[in-house]
Amino acid sequence: MNYNTIIIGSGCAGFNAADWLYDLGIKDIAIITEGVDMGTSRNTGSDKQTYYKLTLAGDQPDSVYEMACTLFDGGSMHGDTAMIQAACSAKAFMKLVNLGLPFPTNAYGAYVGYKTDHDPRQRATSCGPLTSKLMTEALEREVTRKGVSILDGYQVIKLLTDGSQVQGLVALNRESNDYHVMHAQNIILATGGPAGIYADTVFPISQTGATGLALEAGAKAVNLQEWQYGLASIDFRWNVSGTYQQVLPKYISVDAGGQAHEFLPEYFENPTKALDMVFLKGYQWPFDVRKIEGSSQIDLLVAKENEKGRTVYMDFRHNPAGLDFDQLSEEAHQYLKKSDALFGTPIQRLAKMNPQAIELYKNNGIDLYNEPLKVAVCAQHCNGGIAVDANWESSVKGLYVAGEAAGTFGVYRPGGSALNDTQVGSMRAAEHIAHKKNEKGEKETAETTQAEFTPPSITYNKQPNWQTRQAEIQKQMSRYAAYTRYPTQMDKLYQELCQLKDNFFNEVTIASDVELPNLYKFYDALATQIAVLSAMLFGAKQMGSRGSALVKDAQNSRGSYNDKVVVTHCPHSCFEPVRPMPSCDDWFETVWNKSN
Repeated sequence: MNYNTIIIGSGCAGFNAADWLYDLGIKDIAIITEGVDMGTSRNTGSDKQTYYKLTLAGDQPDSVYEMACTLFDGGSMHGDTAMIQAACSAKAFMKLVNLGLPFPTNAYGAYVGYKTDHDPRQRATSCGPLTSKLMTEALEREVTRKGVSILDGYQVIKLLTDGSQVQGLVALNRESNDYHVMHAQNIILATGGPAGIYADTVFPISQTGATGLALEAGAKAVNLQEWQYGLASIDFRWNVSGTYQQVLPKYISVDAGGQAHEFLPEYFENPTKALDMVFLKGYQWPFDVRKIEGSSQIDLLVAKENEKGRTVYMDFRHNPAGLDFDQLSEEAHQYLKKSDALFGTPIQRLAKMNPQAIELYKNNGIDLYNEPLKVAVCAQHCNGGIAVDANWESSVKGLYVAGEAAGTFGVYRPGGSALNDTQVGSMRAAEHIAHKKNEKGEKETAETTQAEFTPPSITYNKQPNWQTRQAEIQKQMSRYAAYTRYPTQMDKLYQELCQLKDNFFNEVTIASDVELPNLYKFYDALATQIAVLSAMLFGAKQMGSRGSALVKDAQNSRGSYNDKVVVTHCPHSCFEPVRPMPSCDDWFETVWNKSN
């Protein structure tokens, strides 16, 4: 099989890349995916899943440069990618609008917005709890209508290179367990975040990620130490941000004997203070070391109950102790008042403010009217990933990375900016691929070196160990290398994982070829865990507690470090300076002449 471009992944970044390539004249392409219905884009959301873009309504001033500064000021983010995400946001957003996405408008057709976390404007918008699912479905319809080849049921296990240039890939047919070698001039990796490295995660079960593919191909990574963690339900994996917190649910802890008690009031001077912190979790969902005396106390207290062997639930059926609407903070009181929700129980307030949030859980077997919701602090998003340039091309030529697999954010990012990035990054990759072809006058499919692949020698055992070994590593990552980080234990784990990787296919066993997909997923996650630990250990030593990382036995950040990124070229990590914000003093005639 020979293609101009292969896109790995069938989320809103992958489908968008294919759609843009086709429209730009690159039609010798294919999407390869483990399962079209798998992945984060189609299977995640929140109470009101946010899409972040340039302001397109109201009387408040905004500009491309100002939005780029908001992204850049999150810290440890490259200026050129911040500028591109801002400059292309309206173009990417309006494409989705034209595909039928039901973003709300006012009577005059303006796309009204609201303020999200780390956002000084009202740039956020939403189609409801399932914005990314609707995006994915709309883009899939376009790609299908255009007849783009979709190779479904194939798991990519290796990228083929000549050392510096991508040449193709090896995929495993998940039904027959046959290996297939496919050659391509370009590959766009759109496989989502590295969800498989943690035990406590809000990523959907169908999402594992494939960051290890790029790492093993020699690509550099950036900011792998920067994550978002926050409260999520775990029987059905979903963020419990926004309205779920703002309706002020009761937090209960249940011991092994089934005894339940409300625990938050125990840790605050009065019950109202606890409720104000819960309310703020709606806006301030990600754990943040700057807020450990504020709303992030809730995350730490939930984790503390879990460490005692207790199970924590959010109970929407009963009001929390001491609820007095008149005693709430001005912010909480005004929000509930404007929402006509100064009444009743949490579930009644949720039904008033966001009935879709209730329906979502009902559709997944959880009735919030009649049962509490089991929650924990979970990994939700990796702000880092594979390092890319202004065209979303990695350090391996011809290998592009889009969506959460790309490292295009730093310490903080506005809520919903990741969805904008899926569209902008995949569009930029497609545009660069098309530009290369047109500039060189290439044939639709050029000759590629016929790289070969020899499968590793697999070890079989009637009592395979892959599952228990992987689960134990995931648990250790969640215990020692998540929102709370323990350098001594992380270093020990790092050394153990490096040794395991060196002898992986001898030490890790499967029962039969049916388990081959699991074995390769484990290997990919292992390669990613090693890189993540390398970045986290470097970050803990150099920067201390910062962003989402509360480093034990370390002081808070020893400086802003916003002008640096942590680059990992396995197995080593180091600082590199951020690429600065570009100048925006464009003269129209000059730009016009360059484009003609």
